[in-house]
Amino acid sequence: MKAVFETGGKQYYVAEGDELYVEKLNAEVGSTVDFSNVYQVGDKIGTPFVSGAKVTCEVLKHGKAKKIVVFKYRPKKKYRNTKGHRQPYTKLVVKRIEG
Repeated sequence: MKAVFETGGKQYYVAEGDELYVEKLNAEVGSTVDFSNVYQVGDKIGTPFVSGAKVTCEVLKHGKAKKIVVFKYRPKKKYRNTKGHRQPYTKLVVKRIEG
């Protein structure tokens, strides 16, 4: 069974056993997290959410993505600004889809 759910302002299309990276969650490694903002479960489509549906995931690890470089400049003005950013993430594995 497949489902579409939302977390961190993004939607994810998953099946049981899938591993995915989401925005950092406040959960311990090894704990389970339930998502109730489920837009679709199998053939059921919610308006906007499917009532009683939830996606249960287990937290595998927390980490930071590779560094991206943010470079700003103004032509002909001698303005240069370089900054780096590493986005924190949480790696999940989908254990169960109910709905």
